[in-house]
Amino acid sequence: MKGGQATKPPPKKKLKNDLFAKKQLKKGDLLDDSEGTSEDIEEQEDFNDEEMEGLSDSGSEASSGGDDPLADDFLQGSDDEDDVSDGDEDSDSGSDSDEADPEKLSRAIDVERARVESEARDELQLNIKQESDEFRLPTEEELEEEALRPPDLQNMQRRIAEIIGVLSNFKAVKQDGVRRKDYVEQLKRDLASYYGYNDYLIGVLAEMFPPVELKELIEGFEKPRPVCLRTNTLKARRRDLADVLINRGVNLDPLAKWSKVGLVVYDSQVPIGATPEYMAGFYMLQSASSFLPVMALAPQEKERIVDMAAAPGGKTTYIAALMKNSGVIFANEMKEARLKSLTANLHRMGVTNTIVCNYDGKELPKVLGHNTVDRVLLDAPCSGTGVISKDESVKTSKSLEDIQKCAFLQKQLILAAIDMVDANSKSGGYIVYSTCSIMVAENEAVIDYALKKRDVKLVPCGLDFGKPGFVRFREHRFHVSLEKTRRYYPHVHNVDGFFVAKLKKMSNAKAPSSTSSESIDPESVLDDESNEKKTGVEHQHSQTEDGQANAMERCKVEENGQVRTDKPKSLSAPKNVEKRKRENEAEEGRKHAVKKNRVKENSLGKSDKAKSQPGPKEMKKQKFSRGKGSSKIRVEEKKEFRKKKAANKKGK
Repeated sequence: MKGGQATKPPPKKKLKNDLFAKKQLKKGDLLDDSEGTSEDIEEQEDFNDEEMEGLSDSGSEASSGGDDPLADDFLQGSDDEDDVSDGDEDSDSGSDSDEADPEKLSRAIDVERARVESEARDELQLNIKQESDEFRLPTEEELEEEALRPPDLQNMQRRIAEIIGVLSNFKAVKQDGVRRKDYVEQLKRDLASYYGYNDYLIGVLAEMFPPVELKELIEGFEKPRPVCLRTNTLKARRRDLADVLINRGVNLDPLAKWSKVGLVVYDSQVPIGATPEYMAGFYMLQSASSFLPVMALAPQEKERIVDMAAAPGGKTTYIAALMKNSGVIFANEMKEARLKSLTANLHRMGVTNTIVCNYDGKELPKVLGHNTVDRVLLDAPCSGTGVISKDESVKTSKSLEDIQKCAFLQKQLILAAIDMVDANSKSGGYIVYSTCSIMVAENEAVIDYALKKRDVKLVPCGLDFGKPGFVRFREHRFHVSLEKTRRYYPHVHNVDGFFVAKLKKMSNAKAPSSTSSESIDPESVLDDESNEKKTGVEHQHSQTEDGQANAMERCKVEENGQVRTDKPKSLSAPKNVEKRKRENEAEEGRKHAVKKNRVKENSLGKSDKAKSQPGPKEMKKQKFSRGKGSSKIRVEEKKEFRKKKAANKKGK
């Protein structure tokens, strides 16, 4: 058994040496040095064969059994080490050309590796190019199948990016036979599904912004805005407040260069809304966008200012701080439930120059008087499409009707605000209009309406940043001065979506075509018509139906930017139409009888004519006979004819 075990291993090792020699030959081919490498390989083979024959006996004795594979592996490993050591000895004893072979080999390996990497990069770029070129819009069948399956968000996100890339370079990358409108419609469907918007809102946003900016805006709405606080300069300075809050474990920085009182909070170890400094009224938690309307208003000391929608009091307390508690502020809030938070914040912040009132904003001119205040701040109630990051329900809850209702209310409020401002004020005469909405119907359209209805003009807001407002949008064309308004977006300015406009009242007189802040009362139109000077017997008795129709046409009330042509209740048809018809018939019969009497009187003499005129009693009878029918008038005529005959006989 030992002899058998001793004879088997050498052939295996020889085969291994042959394989090693072949590998060395392949490497030699790469170096293109066939002659030198072949000689080295032959010498190495001879040396290895002799060594393996001499070590075969010792290897067989060291092994415990020929059938043990671990022993074979161990022996093979030792043989490899011996081969490496022999190779090292040969290399040391070799010539200078043999010493350069490893360097050439490493260089060849580096070249091969670089070639493979370059090919991989080229293939990757080719695949990317082919994918972009091969993008096709899904067919209707594919969309139907996709609607039945759960939404594939990764595929949807990839398709959004592809469509935006195509729309950015439409002429060069577009698909043959596909219109731009098809890409836009598919983009709107994907954005609505991926981010959870309704069709109306995503459609309006797509009309306002290009595709790239539209995606950035929507992604900006998905991220929360930074927490900001405003220093109450009535009680503290920003530097001192920042030091105190930092000592409490609050990580904060100044808000921006445009604000001297704002601080932005990154994180806090304590509740930022329950610190002793907050309770003492040293600061107010307030979004950065809420600073902008007050900065545009620029209130001065000892002025009369109205905040038409004041709750919860962030802007009102800021105005009071800028006025240093001088003058008077009328803080109005229509919803009674919000008055508690308003008054609480006023007390906490140390405001003493403010009067809180609870009126409908449209009625304020009647309460405070026309042309009585210096400045008005109208942060109008709106749809909230600029603060989606705070209220995600806006994505699906807002519709066209909601936007129109808000716009109609805003138009009424801005006219009321203008009516309260005194154009002759020495330091004021300004109105600031702001909303937390980005809809054109609630912003530029409302300002354009105010410019047409009142003698006001737009002035710069005094803010260093912000995008100018729209001068034209779809089919709408607004006043050129609307470029002075300012728009703010979350993806551009890192604040909530906001709109700010500043108006200057030029005169207290209303425009000739203007209407009051409330809708026109149809009854007032009737009163004006009744006071007009009209002549004729027909108008003294009643107003004809044609006159009522003309009055109804003139009484058209503007609602929501459109003319209201519905029939007012006060102008409805009277119930006694039949009675008036009878009176008209009686009047015609009386006129006909008078004509006959005149013909008969002409045939008589002048004396008879004077005597034949009816007396006061007869005139009364004629008045009472009106409306009783033409038969009674004939009876009266017969009586008058008989009396005339009797009078003529007596005279003769």
